Amino acid sequence: MQRSLWHGAISFGLIYVPVDMYSASRENSLPLHLLDSRDFAPVGYSRINKVTGKEVDWGNIVKGFEHKKGEYVALSDADFKHANVKASETIAIDTFCEASEIPPKYFDTPYYLTPRKGGEKVYALLRQALESTKKVAVATFVMRGRQHLCVVAPNDKALMLLTLRFSDEILPPAQGKAMSGSQSAVSAAELAMAKQLVGGMTGKFKPERFKDTYRADLKRRVQEKIRKKQTHSIELEIEDDSKRPTAQVIDLMDALRASLKKKGKAPARSVVKAAARRRAC
Repeated sequence: MQRSLWHGAISFGLIYVPVDMYSASRENSLPLHLLDSRDFAPVGYSRINKVTGKEVDWGNIVKGFEHKKGEYVALSDADFKHANVKASETIAIDTFCEASEIPPKYFDTPYYLTPRKGGEKVYALLRQALESTKKVAVATFVMRGRQHLCVVAPNDKALMLLTLRFSDEILPPAQGKAMSGSQSAVSAAELAMAKQLVGGMTGKFKPERFKDTYRADLKRRVQEKIRKKQTHSIELEIEDDSKRPTAQVIDLMDALRASLKKKGKAPARSVVKAAARRRAC
């Protein structure tokens, strides 16, 4: 059974909803390990004391804030817990708004919220209120020693919490050459054809259609090496550039027309790169 990551209460007005929080996502990357290329022995992450050079047991490790060069203030678990008791025990709702008002760049990690014993009715009330008003709740809470901004939103018969990045965690757009493309002049004909392409490729978002093909291909490569008994060797492979698709310099309008002829299929990467190269010249 999945373990609760956090428990407390959602608070709005004078209403408290006791909840548990569970992870709503998982990492599907291959569990790779660091190896020493000389003998293929695993390489671990050592906790080394920078003064003595000796490894430190977990039981002797504490967190500290460096208030001036070389001087630290140690913080215990009690310090984190009592820094703001209310903040560490509640998901405090500040505002209700439309989900579309929150730019995608702010969204981070999803979690499920489940009602604790005695909170089922108030939980259902909040979920139904959000669902019927088509609103999400913007809130803050503390978990693992740091405060998070988040939204609470209905999801089928449950409530989800999605952490958000704070505004000062969002970096401004890259300057210089990376921004030059956004200022390029686009003709009315090019824009009209691009809009036609977007219209032809518009459809419902179906996440089940998308699979992690890179992970699957990498896993097949691992199985192939096992089959060939290449489990204790490092093979440096040089990719044959002659077999890779090359980008041809063609007109942007031609690239758009070619994309439209595919009747809704995504344009080939080589065509996109070629169009971008021509615009940059």
